[in-house]
Amino acid sequence: MSNSSEGDSSWTANGQKCIHPSVLELGPRKKPTTQDPLVHRGRHFGRAVHAFCNVLTLFTNGIILLSEGGSDTLESLTVDERKEFAAFRELLRVVPGLESRLMASSEEEVVEIGELIQKGINGARADDTKGMKGAIIDWITPKGQSLSPHIPRNVKSGRGFNHERTGALLCPAGLDWTNIQTQTKLMNGEIQVPGDQWPVFLYADYSYDPEDPWNGLLQSGLLVSIMNRRPLILGMRCVTKASIAYVAMQARFGLTSAQIFSRTDLITDSE
Repeated sequence: MSNSSEGDSSWTANGQKCIHPSVLELGPRKKPTTQDPLVHRGRHFGRAVHAFCNVLTLFTNGIILLSEGGSDTLESLTVDERKEFAAFRELLRVVPGLESRLMASSEEEVVEIGELIQKGINGARADDTKGMKGAIIDWITPKGQSLSPHIPRNVKSGRGFNHERTGALLCPAGLDWTNIQTQTKLMNGEIQVPGDQWPVFLYADYSYDPEDPWNGLLQSGLLVSIMNRRPLILGMRCVTKASIAYVAMQARFGLTSAQIFSRTDLITDSE
């Protein structure tokens, strides 16, 4: 009787014996893959600086401005162009040696560098969106209670203004969610909510003071819970304006019923 640890055997067409590995045995170990440092830097840049930038465009315009130099050039830029250049300079800071590397690289190498950083930005956003889908349900559920109706962690169709809890959190500051007419108009889209209108979940205790709109803004427990998630804080030495905006954007999408994250989505208006 043959030893089962040797696996099953069969014969090939040319008469050679072929040994098949046993299903009870572990296969060969996969070699660990090492992530390119540029991808890692891109993940941090997307979370802390700019989540939607086109890296290659940022490179092109930034390199041109660097080569021209001079304060006169910067003064002639529009507001948006200055913001773009500021993002480029921050990228140079986030990625050590990037400026000299770009200046010494061929066009093909610059494209490759940009694609790796872009991969990090897009990957971090996708990972955070996926992780937020279930975690946010835990954070918005009061301790010792359950949501009614129940919201599955992996389903988004019952969220947004379709649910009492998520609807109350997404309700624009200044509107009364307890008003049935307001709820109905938000649910059927009669009231459109632009991306720059602050939802209640941004405020401490989810409470908005119309007499002092800045009171408690960006101090909600939900934002703190998201900011403290380990993947988000990796590589962060301090909280930035962009990182707060990023967290708020992710929270808003997690609360909505939108199925696909898109910067051009007119409903979530994420960008």
